[in-house]
Order: sequence, then C-alpha cells, then structure tokens
Amino acid sequence: MKRGSHNKSLESRRRNAGAFPAPQLRVLCKKIDREIMFEELEKIKARPKPFEFYTAIDLWTDEHTSKQMLSFHLNEEIDLSSRNAAFIDRSIEWISSNFNIGAGKRIADFGCGPGLYAARLAKKQADVTGIDFSKRSIQYAQEVADKERLSIHYVNQNYLEFETEDRFDLILMIMCDFCALSPTQRREVLSKFRKILKPTGSVLLDVYSLNVFEEREEIARYEANILNGFWSPNKYYGFLDTFKYEREKVVLDKYTIIESDRIRTVYNWLQYFSPEELEDEFVECGFKIEHFYSDVAGTPYEPQSNEFAVVAKRP
Repeated sequence: MKRGSHNKSLESRRRNAGAFPAPQLRVLCKKIDREIMFEELEKIKARPKPFEFYTAIDLWTDEHTSKQMLSFHLNEEIDLSSRNAAFIDRSIEWISSNFNIGAGKRIADFGCGPGLYAARLAKKQADVTGIDFSKRSIQYAQEVADKERLSIHYVNQNYLEFETEDRFDLILMIMCDFCALSPTQRREVLSKFRKILKPTGSVLLDVYSLNVFEEREEIARYEANILNGFWSPNKYYGFLDTFKYEREKVVLDKYTIIESDRIRTVYNWLQYFSPEELEDEFVECGFKIEHFYSDVAGTPYEPQSNEFAVVAKRP
C-alpha cells in the first residue's frame, strides 16, 4: 500500500469510528492505532528483493546527510567515506607510476567526492574530470581547485547519467563504489567506461571481497537518533535491519527513519565479489582484466584480502 493511500485509509477508519458511543469509540480507536502500528512495523521489517529500491541519491543530496558525509570524507584519520590521507598519498604515487600520469593524461574520476584523488592527480599535471552527485562535495572540491589553481573539470551529476565526447587514458572508481550498484547499473557503467576510454586506456576500481561477506550478519536494531544524529538535525527514531542474500552475495542495510513529520527508508546495498565473478562482468562488457591487486595502492593480491582492485583494458 502506498503511504498516501495508507493515510487515507487511516482517516477513513477514524471518521467512521465517530458513529460509536464514547467508550466504544476509545476502544475502537486504540484498535485502529494498533492495526496501523502493526502495518507500519510490517513495512519496516519487510525484506525487499536484491536492489529492488535505489536511494543512494537521497543519502548524498539531502542537506543534512550530505553535510555529514562530507565531514567523513575530510577526516584524514579514518576510512569511511574516503580512505585515510596516508593511504590516498600512497595510492596516488602508485597510480602515477603505474599509469605514467603526467601532462596530457586525461583521467575521469567517477564518484570523486570532494576531490581527494582528483586534486592530487591534477598536481601531477593530469587533465582530470570528476563526477559526483553530491552538490556539497563538488562545491568543496571546486573551492579547493580554485584556491590551489588546479585545472579540474568537476561535474555535479549522477555518473550513471554522465555523457561526454571526451576520451580518457584512465577511469577511476574508488572506495568500492562499484559495489553499491545493481547488476543492471554495473553493466551500464562498464558500457559507459568502454565508450569513453581511449583504445589504450585503463580502468581502475576496487570492490569488497567475499571474505567480508562471510563476516556480515543479519541484525535488527532500534534506537533513538540512531547513528548519533546522522540522519536528521531533529529528533528521530531509527530502525536498522540488515538483510543478507546468500545466493546473490549481497547485503542490505535498511534504515527506516521516523521523524515527527515524515517516515523515510534508505536502502544501502553492497555487492560482494570473487575475482572470477568480477572478471566475468568485465568480460561480458567487452573488457579484459590485466591485473588483480589487494587495493588501489598496488599491494600484491592476497586471497584473504577484504577488498581487491582490478586494472582492466579493452582487448
């Protein structure tokens, strides 16, 4: 039932209850309220099909949560929205060396956030384009580029909709962004990569491994202001339901946020991969895998790694 029709149903039941004497009316209203509460809890606890709903844009474009996410990006000590600063520096040095980054090299950074990779690569004289649908992150990235006089082309857009006539030597998708996409979206983005990649160009991206999937567990939590006020500046109540899909190797963190004036649900999906499964997806979209690594800093691949990275090229 859509929430609008649900509210009409609630109004109708309460209006019809007005025909009853007062004592019976109180009993009836309590019964209706219990039924409505039960229906809401059923919705909260419902297990959707893998990638049935897509709400990533809401997380990154909401005024409050985008501010929270940017603060995580800019915390140089933690690996949350971005890698810690020391890792990024090490990653940039490896990327620069491995892909011969310098003047004339064109790089596209999909999901660039506040430009932590883009700015560093621009300082290596590369011609960088950064795409991200977080307006707040792009604004911050542009301010840094302007201040440091870096020539970076930032695009505030959902990268699934990004189109360009430019062709790139290197395409990046870092911080396991690929894992947040559905199978259909992953095919779309790989097809886009193939289209805008130069014949001798490369794709570098990282994903979560099946080792992490095996460690994930289904949980159910209820908490006032869950995640310490992350979801709203106002008081709210939050439900977190984590669903694990064994066959598809997918995990969903489903957040239901209840505020005084609205109820919203946020679906955070993650796909986990084996090297073979990831290679199959690339091959299907016209790529060949050149190398596997344990991360985007070029660490040699280890099967026990929680993440791994790939370098892919057109055949």
